Amino acid sequence: MDDLLLVIGNYGFPMVVASYLLVRLEPCIRGLERSISLLTVVMARQGGVDVDDARRILEDGKDRR
Repeated sequence: MDDLLLVIGNYGFPMVVASYLLVRLEPCIRGLERSISLLTVVMARQGGVDVDDARRILEDGKDRR
């Protein structure tokens, strides 16, 4: 029983903190992903690259995850 409490004490708190941070930061990460995608399309448009090709490249990158 003491070993179980020791394991929970050693690993439980870091697991709770990591889970909280992942849940809390996920919306920020999704927003950054959208911003990067938008900036890629804008840079492609400024560089003379076909926007449809840039979007296809972005979609191909999302499928690889």
